[in-house]
Amino acid sequence: MASPLSTEELTQIANAACEKALGSAESYQHSLVADWNSAIINEILRVVIEKTKGGPHDIPPFKYIANCTIIQHISSSSEHATGGRRGMHSAVGAYWNNEKDGTWSYKWEGAEKKGMDIVISLTWVGL
Repeated sequence: MASPLSTEELTQIANAACEKALGSAESYQHSLVADWNSAIINEILRVVIEKTKGGPHDIPPFKYIANCTIIQHISSSSEHATGGRRGMHSAVGAYWNNEKDGTWSYKWEGAEKKGMDIVISLTWVGL
């Protein structure tokens, strides 16, 4: 599968986007989740598009789809009643050209100390 950027570079981009959006947050705040998601997604798309420009008319050779899921941890008082943190599983499947298209997912470790999990995926489809 042809990746637009290396895994290391995608990880750096996702880390920076999460830090920019949630750097000052101390904990999960439901009223801010939509803003955090939008900020993370928009920053990832902005940087990936900028770094992969260069085709005809200075456009990237891929279409991109970014997804960000933010999950609140159950409070410690609730953990005892339910047996642990809230569970979550996410998966994606696609029918595409394995030589041009692909997907990458990432879990931001910095969210753990803020009482949440943040899972990001980036999908690209070759033009």
